[in-house]
Amino acid sequence: MPNVDGGSLWELVERRAAATPDALAAVDEDGRTLTWAESKTEAERAAAGLARLGVGPGDVVSWQLPTWLEAKVLVLALARLGAIQNPMLHIYREREVGFITRQAKSKLLVVPSTWGGFDFEAMARGIATQIEAEGGSLQVLVADKALPQGDPSTLPPPPDPGVDAVRWYFYTSGTTADPKGAQHTDRTILASALGMNACLEVTDQDRNAVVFPFTHIGGIGWLFSALVVGFPTVYIERFDPAKTISLIQQHEVTMAGAGTPFHMAYLAAQRQLPEGEKLFPSVRVYCGGGAPKPPQLHYDIKAEMGGVGIVSGYGLTEAPIIAMGTVHDTDEQLAHTEGKATGTTQLRAVTLDGKEAGIGEEGEIRAKAPQLMKGYLDASLDAEAFDEDGWFRTGDLGRIDADGMVTITGRVKDIIIRNMENISAKEVEDVLFSHPDIADVAVIGVPDPKTGERVCAVVVPKEGSEPITFEAMVAYAREQGLMTQKLPERLEIVDVLPRNPTGKVLKFELRDRFGG
Repeated sequence: MPNVDGGSLWELVERRAAATPDALAAVDEDGRTLTWAESKTEAERAAAGLARLGVGPGDVVSWQLPTWLEAKVLVLALARLGAIQNPMLHIYREREVGFITRQAKSKLLVVPSTWGGFDFEAMARGIATQIEAEGGSLQVLVADKALPQGDPSTLPPPPDPGVDAVRWYFYTSGTTADPKGAQHTDRTILASALGMNACLEVTDQDRNAVVFPFTHIGGIGWLFSALVVGFPTVYIERFDPAKTISLIQQHEVTMAGAGTPFHMAYLAAQRQLPEGEKLFPSVRVYCGGGAPKPPQLHYDIKAEMGGVGIVSGYGLTEAPIIAMGTVHDTDEQLAHTEGKATGTTQLRAVTLDGKEAGIGEEGEIRAKAPQLMKGYLDASLDAEAFDEDGWFRTGDLGRIDADGMVTITGRVKDIIIRNMENISAKEVEDVLFSHPDIADVAVIGVPDPKTGERVCAVVVPKEGSEPITFEAMVAYAREQGLMTQKLPERLEIVDVLPRNPTGKVLKFELRDRFGG
């Protein structure tokens, strides 16, 4: 099956539908399916329906649908109209959605009625009422697995694929500050997808499952990836280990994502099986990203589940998949690094005092890349985001070795400063994660009147194991060679770590809880 290319998302849709019209494009947990030709047809009908609501080129449409087939069709329909899309994570509530729709000047907000126990319709209509009272306007469309329909023959011509216009506003998760809107084009998203496809050696024989929110930039990236290559995607509304694992097995998925908490759930299920039985015999690669990966997890996945193990991608909402491992990397590279720069991406490390880092020396990772955003919607944020030479500051600390392999060592702001010495939280986490009685761990800095901060380990015990004691934890860390000044000085036992939908630990919640 041939790969296709295009200058826009809609051109990719047209070329894929022409190349392999009857091939399976998507299937959901209810067994509903779409071929590539059906995907195009349904998108055109929905585009005509949206056009009747007044949606046209350049209009901003914010949407917050779950990972349904209708979400995919909505994306393609908006691409057909030349609208600017603003997918939002389902965890966003009135504060974030209100802020975003105002800043983005959204014309339409598309939500489910209720989902996951939350009334999205009431929230959306409340925001629209407030905006109207402020003299603005926001339409609300409630779409419960159904989109507006119209006659495709009434549609204007498709947008010019040669115009590299901003088509996407992706917002980074706000914690205490307002979320930041990264402006992307179809080509920036396509660049990330092409880099990922090359690293994973994706073919039309592969099958992928979207087990995390489709509204995340990674979900849209996988859509571009599938359009280029022509493989089918399983759309899973919500990650539920038992149900999701069953669907991955049923549809013989070959690429099992999507990051550390998902892989940990798969591994836990594998360990419940009789010796010699494989949970996912069809999986060839465990795709990673979105959150740091403990090195031990790669070795465990490969040894116990098969395939090449975990192949991680590294990137941000502002610059997705700027580095990635490959299916040919060594185990040591797959376990300890995020691979090399993809495609024509350029990466450098800059020390915290502003000097070019040497080979293997820690510094902030900075990037120039075709998948880099075109700037924030709030342009005042760009000055801090880019350095004087135009390199994007990722905010991540890392090392780049002689082979170009990138190892992420932490966040610039996730450094614990104890007695004026910098301690990487990730370094301590990777050591503790390898303990046989620890299922999950996050390390945070908590205030200390004498040393400034102390290292606090927040640990989830492995099921069936006694919680580790403080003394045993410190002794183990010493045995693994952790320097004395980096040893944890506090232990907290919890049932689960708070994570966002893509698996990133919400450390601000842990600091709020244990920082007193």
